[in-house]
Amino acid sequence: MSGVIQGRADMEDIQKLIERHQYVGRAGTAFIYAILVSIAVNFFWTPGHIYSSGVTGLAQLVNTLTMRYAPFEVTTGVMLFVLNMPLFVLAWFKIGHRFTIFTFISVTLASIMMHLIQPVTLTHDPLICAIFGGAINGFGTGLSLRYGISTGGLDIIGIVLRKKTGAKMGRINISFNVLIILAAGFVFGWPYALYSAIGLVVNARVMDMVYTRQQLLQVMIVTDRPKSVTDSIQNHIRRGITIVHGAEGAYHHDSKAILFTVISQYEMYELRAAMEESDPHAFVSITESMQIMGHFYEPKL
Repeated sequence: MSGVIQGRADMEDIQKLIERHQYVGRAGTAFIYAILVSIAVNFFWTPGHIYSSGVTGLAQLVNTLTMRYAPFEVTTGVMLFVLNMPLFVLAWFKIGHRFTIFTFISVTLASIMMHLIQPVTLTHDPLICAIFGGAINGFGTGLSLRYGISTGGLDIIGIVLRKKTGAKMGRINISFNVLIILAAGFVFGWPYALYSAIGLVVNARVMDMVYTRQQLLQVMIVTDRPKSVTDSIQNHIRRGITIVHGAEGAYHHDSKAILFTVISQYEMYELRAAMEESDPHAFVSITESMQIMGHFYEPKL
């Protein structure tokens, strides 16, 4: 009995150690995002008169308007934090407490780094600034979301809406950014609105490429070891599997079973490991799934 209790205690200690390492990793990812978004703003968007997507773009707009028309200036970093405050509340109740805490950390670090990293004008070419600023910010945002933290702003709204509609994060972002493009046109001229639109598209595409949790894949497996394959996959991934018995191989006329499941791109490594472990000679077909109807499990952020 004492051995069982000791074993449970050891498992709890291991679990706590794993969670501690995950927290350190997420904090490090938040710091990387803060550096990337600061580079995007201070090295590309501001010199090129390009607006970012979402709340960061709105913070830039407020900064521009206060510089031009107010006796005081509200910096982009400060405004970014202020605009995110009500969204922290939304994330706390609709997404998760741990997610909100790390979102708060990432937004706070981003606001600080925007002040600490001094602007460097690499070029004033608006097209270059739009493309590189969008790519850098999209990579940082996608990386953050991939590891379970948010950059705040429309990311929070996007996650909430994606749970309801299944729409991709980048597409949700674009749908909210028409106002930002119009603002760029009114403030800097309509050519800059078009450049900002290019930056938003680049940002969204890179974000979707990096944030692989939302890329869903349909998996079909033809195997003569359905029990072994099913057990192995479900030991690696929390996914339901549909089994079709009674299939027949056309070449040798041997008995087969067909397994169907849906995974995220993020889980591809675990699927490969499960197949190597259970049936390395199985036939596996993987296709992109455009839309999922019904319940699809997503781990809590």
